[in-house]
Amino acid sequence: MTTETLGLRERKKLATRQALSDAALALALEHGLENVRVEDIAAEAEVSTRTFRNYFSSKYEALAARHLDRARRAALELRERPRDEPLWDAVIHATLAQWDGDDGAADRSPSAEVTAGVRRLLAEPAFQAEVLKAGLAADSEFAAVIAERTGTDPRHDLYPRLVAAAVGATTQVVTDQWLRADPPVPLRPLLRDALRQLAAGLPDPSAT
Repeated sequence: MTTETLGLRERKKLATRQALSDAALALALEHGLENVRVEDIAAEAEVSTRTFRNYFSSKYEALAARHLDRARRAALELRERPRDEPLWDAVIHATLAQWDGDDGAADRSPSAEVTAGVRRLLAEPAFQAEVLKAGLAADSEFAAVIAERTGTDPRHDLYPRLVAAAVGATTQVVTDQWLRADPPVPLRPLLRDALRQLAAGLPDPSAT
Protein backbone atom coordinates (compact mmCIF):
# COMPACT_ATOMS: atom_id res chain seq x y z
CA MET A 1 0.00 0.00 0.00
CA THR A 2 1.35 3.40 -0.96
CA THR A 3 0.41 6.85 0.33
CA GLU A 4 -1.69 7.32 -2.82
CA THR A 5 -3.97 4.43 -1.80
CA LEU A 6 -4.41 5.57 1.80
CA GLY A 7 -7.47 7.47 2.94
CA LEU A 8 -7.36 11.12 3.95
CA ARG A 9 -7.22 10.33 7.66
CA GLU A 10 -4.31 7.93 7.24
CA ARG A 11 -2.42 10.42 5.07
CA LYS A 12 -2.89 13.12 7.70
CA LYS A 13 -1.59 10.81 10.40
CA LEU A 14 1.46 9.95 8.31
CA ALA A 15 2.08 13.64 7.64
CA THR A 16 1.90 14.45 11.34
CA ARG A 17 4.26 11.61 12.20
CA GLN A 18 6.71 12.81 9.55
CA ALA A 19 6.45 16.43 10.73
CA LEU A 20 7.23 15.42 14.32
CA SER A 21 10.22 13.33 13.26
CA ASP A 22 11.51 16.13 11.02
CA ALA A 23 11.10 18.64 13.85
CA ALA A 24 12.97 16.38 16.25
CA LEU A 25 15.90 16.09 13.85
CA ALA A 26 16.04 19.80 13.03
CA LEU A 27 15.99 20.83 16.70
CA ALA A 28 18.49 18.18 17.74
CA LEU A 29 20.95 19.26 15.04
CA GLU A 30 20.51 22.92 15.93
CA HIS A 31 20.53 22.76 19.72
CA GLY A 32 21.89 19.34 20.66
CA LEU A 33 19.61 16.45 21.57
CA GLU A 34 20.14 16.92 25.30
CA ASN A 35 18.67 20.42 25.03
CA VAL A 36 15.52 19.42 23.16
CA ARG A 37 12.29 18.66 25.00
CA VAL A 38 9.19 16.89 23.75
CA GLU A 39 7.35 20.18 24.19
CA ASP A 40 9.83 21.87 21.84
CA ILE A 41 9.30 19.24 19.16
CA ALA A 42 5.53 19.49 19.39
CA ALA A 43 5.68 23.29 19.15
CA GLU A 44 8.01 23.13 16.14
CA ALA A 45 5.57 20.76 14.39
CA GLU A 46 2.64 22.98 15.45
CA VAL A 47 0.83 20.27 17.40
CA SER A 48 0.12 19.71 21.07
CA THR A 49 2.33 17.69 23.41
CA ARG A 50 -0.58 15.29 23.76
CA THR A 51 -0.55 14.75 20.00
CA PHE A 52 3.18 14.02 20.18
CA ARG A 53 2.47 11.36 22.83
CA ASN A 54 -0.07 9.75 20.52
CA TYR A 55 2.74 9.00 18.07
CA PHE A 56 5.94 8.61 20.09
CA SER A 57 6.93 7.78 23.64
CA SER A 58 10.10 9.91 23.58
CA LYS A 59 12.20 12.28 21.51
CA TYR A 60 14.54 9.37 20.80
CA GLU A 61 11.73 7.31 19.29
CA ALA A 62 10.66 10.30 17.18
CA LEU A 63 14.17 10.54 15.75
CA ALA A 64 14.53 6.79 15.16
CA ALA A 65 11.18 6.74 13.35
CA ARG A 66 12.93 8.14 10.29
CA HIS A 67 15.01 4.97 10.01
CA LEU A 68 12.01 2.69 10.46
CA ASP A 69 9.84 4.63 8.00
CA ARG A 70 12.53 4.52 5.31
CA ALA A 71 12.92 0.78 5.80
CA ARG A 72 9.18 0.30 5.50
CA ARG A 73 9.21 2.25 2.24
CA ALA A 74 11.90 -0.15 0.99
CA ALA A 75 9.78 -3.16 1.96
CA LEU A 76 6.74 -1.71 0.17
CA GLU A 77 8.82 -0.98 -2.91
CA LEU A 78 10.20 -4.53 -2.92
CA ARG A 79 6.71 -5.97 -2.69
CA GLU A 80 5.70 -3.97 -5.78
CA ARG A 81 8.68 -4.96 -7.92
CA PRO A 82 7.94 -7.33 -10.85
CA ARG A 83 7.87 -10.95 -9.76
CA ASP A 84 10.10 -12.01 -12.66
CA GLU A 85 12.81 -9.52 -11.70
CA PRO A 86 15.93 -11.20 -10.27
CA LEU A 87 15.78 -11.07 -6.49
CA TRP A 88 18.93 -9.06 -5.87
CA ASP A 89 18.10 -6.57 -8.62
CA ALA A 90 14.78 -6.00 -6.87
CA VAL A 91 16.43 -5.76 -3.44
CA ILE A 92 18.96 -3.18 -4.63
CA HIS A 93 16.30 -1.09 -6.37
CA ALA A 94 13.97 -1.18 -3.35
CA THR A 95 16.71 -0.38 -0.84
CA LEU A 96 17.90 2.62 -2.83
CA ALA A 97 14.32 3.80 -3.36
CA GLN A 98 13.80 4.46 0.35
CA TRP A 99 15.48 7.85 -0.15
CA ASP A 100 13.37 8.85 -3.16
CA GLY A 101 11.27 11.27 -1.13
CA ASP A 102 14.20 13.28 0.23
CA ASP A 103 14.43 15.79 -2.65
CA GLY A 104 17.64 14.26 -3.95
CA ALA A 105 19.51 14.77 -0.68
CA ALA A 106 20.94 11.23 -0.84
CA ASP A 107 22.53 12.05 -4.19
CA ARG A 108 24.29 15.18 -2.94
CA SER A 109 27.26 15.53 -0.63
CA PRO A 110 26.11 16.75 2.79
CA SER A 111 27.79 19.57 4.66
CA ALA A 112 30.41 18.68 7.23
CA GLU A 113 28.18 20.33 9.86
CA VAL A 114 25.30 17.96 9.09
CA THR A 115 27.39 14.80 9.28
CA ALA A 116 29.05 15.99 12.48
CA GLY A 117 25.63 16.68 13.98
CA VAL A 118 24.30 13.25 13.06
CA ARG A 119 27.40 11.62 14.55
CA ARG A 120 26.70 13.42 17.82
CA LEU A 121 23.13 12.16 17.78
CA LEU A 122 24.24 8.58 17.17
CA ALA A 123 26.59 8.79 20.14
CA GLU A 124 23.58 9.11 22.48
CA PRO A 125 22.98 5.70 24.16
CA ALA A 126 19.20 6.24 24.42
CA PHE A 127 19.03 7.07 20.72
CA GLN A 128 21.22 4.08 19.86
CA ALA A 129 18.73 1.83 21.66
CA GLU A 130 15.80 3.22 19.65
CA VAL A 131 17.72 2.87 16.38
CA LEU A 132 18.49 -0.76 17.25
CA LYS A 133 14.82 -1.43 18.02
CA ALA A 134 13.76 0.24 14.78
CA GLY A 135 16.34 -1.78 12.85
CA LEU A 136 15.03 -5.07 14.23
CA ALA A 137 11.48 -4.14 13.26
CA ALA A 138 12.66 -3.10 9.80
CA ASP A 139 14.55 -6.37 9.29
CA SER A 140 11.44 -8.33 10.22
CA GLU A 141 9.28 -6.50 7.68
CA PHE A 142 11.89 -6.82 4.93
CA ALA A 143 12.33 -10.53 5.66
CA ALA A 144 8.59 -11.07 5.28
CA VAL A 145 8.67 -9.60 1.77
CA ILE A 146 11.77 -11.62 0.85
CA ALA A 147 9.91 -14.71 1.99
CA GLU A 148 6.95 -13.85 -0.24
CA ARG A 149 9.22 -13.52 -3.28
CA THR A 150 11.20 -16.69 -2.60
CA GLY A 151 8.46 -19.00 -1.32
CA THR A 152 10.17 -19.37 2.04
CA ASP A 153 8.94 -19.00 5.61
CA PRO A 154 10.63 -16.32 7.77
CA ARG A 155 9.63 -18.21 10.90
CA HIS A 156 11.51 -21.37 9.93
CA ASP A 157 13.83 -20.64 6.99
CA LEU A 158 17.12 -18.81 7.34
CA TYR A 159 17.24 -17.29 3.88
CA PRO A 160 14.76 -14.40 4.14
CA ARG A 161 16.13 -13.33 7.51
CA LEU A 162 19.72 -13.61 6.29
CA VAL A 163 18.99 -11.40 3.31
CA ALA A 164 17.16 -8.81 5.43
CA ALA A 165 19.91 -8.79 8.06
CA ALA A 166 22.63 -8.51 5.41
CA VAL A 167 20.90 -5.58 3.72
CA GLY A 168 20.33 -3.89 7.07
CA ALA A 169 23.95 -4.36 8.12
CA THR A 170 25.17 -3.09 4.75
CA THR A 171 23.05 0.04 5.11
CA GLN A 172 24.41 0.58 8.62
CA VAL A 173 28.05 0.21 7.53
CA VAL A 174 27.52 2.51 4.56
CA THR A 175 25.84 5.12 6.75
CA ASP A 176 28.77 5.02 9.17
CA GLN A 177 31.27 5.47 6.32
CA TRP A 178 29.14 8.26 4.82
CA LEU A 179 29.11 10.11 8.14
CA ARG A 180 32.90 9.89 8.44
CA ALA A 181 33.88 10.58 4.82
CA ASP A 182 36.29 13.50 4.42
CA PRO A 183 35.44 15.23 2.19
CA PRO A 184 31.70 14.37 2.44
CA VAL A 185 30.24 12.15 -0.27
CA PRO A 186 26.67 11.38 -1.44
CA LEU A 187 24.99 8.49 0.36
CA ARG A 188 23.10 6.72 -2.42
CA PRO A 189 26.03 5.99 -4.77
CA LEU A 190 27.98 4.62 -1.80
CA LEU A 191 25.08 2.36 -0.85
CA ARG A 192 24.55 1.24 -4.44
CA ASP A 193 28.16 0.10 -4.70
CA ALA A 194 27.99 -1.74 -1.37
CA LEU A 195 24.77 -3.53 -2.28
CA ARG A 196 26.23 -4.63 -5.60
CA GLN A 197 29.21 -6.07 -3.76
CA LEU A 198 26.85 -7.88 -1.42
CA ALA A 199 24.80 -9.24 -4.32
CA ALA A 200 28.00 -10.51 -5.95
CA GLY A 201 28.87 -12.45 -2.80
CA LEU A 202 31.39 -9.94 -1.46
CA PRO A 203 34.27 -11.02 -3.75
CA ASP A 204 37.74 -10.74 -2.26
CA PRO A 205 39.19 -7.40 -3.53
CA SER A 206 42.76 -8.67 -3.22
CA ALA A 207 41.99 -11.35 -5.81
CA THR A 208 41.72 -8.69 -8.50
